[in-house]
Amino acid sequence: MRAVDLIRRKRDGGELSTDEIRFLVGGIATGEVPDYQWSALTMAILWRGMTPRETAALVHAMLHSGTVIDLSDIPGSKVDKHSTGGVGDKTSLILAPIAAACGVTVPMVSGRGLGHTGGTLDKLESIPGFRIDLDLAAYRRVARECGLVLIGQTAEIAPADRVLYALRDATATVESIPLITASILSKKLAEGIDALVLDVKTGDGAFMAKREDARALAESMTRIGRELGKPVQALITSMDAPLGRAVGNALEVWESVECLKGRGPDDLMEVSLELAAEMLVLGGVAANHDDALARCRRAIADGSALDRFRRVVAAQGGDPRVCDDPLGVLPKAATVELFRADRAGFVAGIRAWPVGQASMLLGAGRARVDSTIDPAAGIVFRKAVGDEVRAGDVVAEIHANPLHAAAVPQVLAMLGDATAIAVDRPPRSSLVLERL
Repeated sequence: MRAVDLIRRKRDGGELSTDEIRFLVGGIATGEVPDYQWSALTMAILWRGMTPRETAALVHAMLHSGTVIDLSDIPGSKVDKHSTGGVGDKTSLILAPIAAACGVTVPMVSGRGLGHTGGTLDKLESIPGFRIDLDLAAYRRVARECGLVLIGQTAEIAPADRVLYALRDATATVESIPLITASILSKKLAEGIDALVLDVKTGDGAFMAKREDARALAESMTRIGRELGKPVQALITSMDAPLGRAVGNALEVWESVECLKGRGPDDLMEVSLELAAEMLVLGGVAANHDDALARCRRAIADGSALDRFRRVVAAQGGDPRVCDDPLGVLPKAATVELFRADRAGFVAGIRAWPVGQASMLLGAGRARVDSTIDPAAGIVFRKAVGDEVRAGDVVAEIHANPLHAAAVPQVLAMLGDATAIAVDRPPRSSLVLERL
């Protein structure tokens, strides 16, 4: 086989065999297929797509490019959740302890944020001492002891994806549904899970802004996952407005703790509980969705979910006092500027995309892979969609440190553009749009 012949065939709309895809993925490690040829191939895939069979073969090849972890010696079901990313999306920090408290083991391998979307690892690293770089032995130990573990991708887990993810970002091919499917499933299935719940975002702040594109991605991942022997449930959820009130790493950890104490905002609690309930049903610890929701709410009410978070923070080297006094433990910004309403009415909308861009200007997100994160920076909304405001009311707090203080006037302008105030209160609707 020659990579150039396979690139040409895909460029012209042809189909690649399973052996050819295995050769291309294997060539990443051996150097037989260099980066520049894979860059050409990813663009050909973006334009021409892949059949379900090709996509399944790509997932399988990337999955087996490294270690596939076996957690069968840990009792019970192992279920994870993956989100396609959004603004203020900190559901992993909430649902993983809830599911663990209800009897499902959650071995979670997460990623970092890029652009306007936040990353679970960046949030966790804002907790003093928290380690996301556990080796596989420690990964197993923490999963067994705590019922959950929260780490970053290791060199052993789907190493082909580490290369392709960087290439996709550099070659403007991130949006390819077959490549997204292969990237997510190869990492998640390598964790040792029995089942997977997907949160596919759609709307202003999502990578898949169009609902039909989000549905196509959800269908691709559920179909391929099931073909590879893993039950997969997907929810399509709205990302038109930031999820919750906090956007920024330490701020989102604080809000996650508030949720685990039962004091979180309605929208964030809804999505977190719905996803956690799906994990319980797939894990076989709840008879149906209503039973699962009741168990999840009970885990919050009796404190067992917060206790699970406290245990995993301590097990991974973090300061467990974050569960009792998050504002005293987490890093804080030097200054807090206020964004105020310019007229009276009701908050009719807060566009997620410009809010994500604004938080990135403050240092809470990455414009590039090598950008440095400011864990204390971000935005906290005091008003949410549907709230009544008077002229001069504080709508949001801007948390900034000196390095990014010059961006505050621009952030204020961006929040003004993102926030719509209307005469009438907008109707409230569920953020869960579809289940697949």
